[in-house]
Amino acid sequence: MTITPEELRKAMRNWATGITIVTAEHKGTHHGMTVSSFTSLSLDPALLSVSLYNTSRTHALVSAAGKFGVTILSADQEDISNTFAGRIPDTEDRFAECEVEYLMSKIPFIKGGLSFFECRVYDTITVGTNTLFIGEIITTKAVEDGNPLLYVNQKYGKVA
Repeated sequence: MTITPEELRKAMRNWATGITIVTAEHKGTHHGMTVSSFTSLSLDPALLSVSLYNTSRTHALVSAAGKFGVTILSADQEDISNTFAGRIPDTEDRFAECEVEYLMSKIPFIKGGLSFFECRVYDTITVGTNTLFIGEIITTKAVEDGNPLLYVNQKYGKVA
């Protein structure tokens, strides 16, 4: 018996997750998307993973560039999450309404985020409609204190 995508979505709505923006830059073009499928994989070597839809513009840029960035959003960045979740089409500049900062390369990170990870693609695994990008963390930056933006049951939340 196979479950439907809607059955899986309904069941996964009970899993609370933090919200990240995955960004990439290649040959002067930058783009990003909201991603909740993000996790730390290893401390040595320092690895993390993100899952990107195979036909997304961000997937294409990460594949071409061989590197990407991840910003963990703060509790007051719900509008940014919505913007990068596709409320603005792939063809438009999702960065137009937010401030960015940079670490080592031209990859834009969302200013006001809690943590930033600049990664080189370490490995990829095609999984159904997505690709799991394993990133070797090149550099990171984190704020001392902050409250992450959470998402559960199709709603944003905050740590109490």
